[in-house]
Amino acid sequence: MRFLNTISQREQQILRLIAFELTSKEIAQELYISTNTVNTHKKNLGDKLDVRNLAGMVRRGFELGILEAEQRA
Repeated sequence: MRFLNTISQREQQILRLIAFELTSKEIAQELYISTNTVNTHKKNLGDKLDVRNLAGMVRRGFELGILEAEQRA
């Protein structure tokens, strides 16, 4: 997690939408970006948070205070 301080606002926004179970396509539509861009952000988040999958990403988001219950981007 050495890159934690480099998590961008957009990555945080995408992490929140992942926590609300949106697909990459749905996130792309909501944020007016391409699905490929969403997937790139997901990969970068996984690397920065040192997790292997989306469940780990959401768990780490809560652990680090990036995510809060009942929060939506």
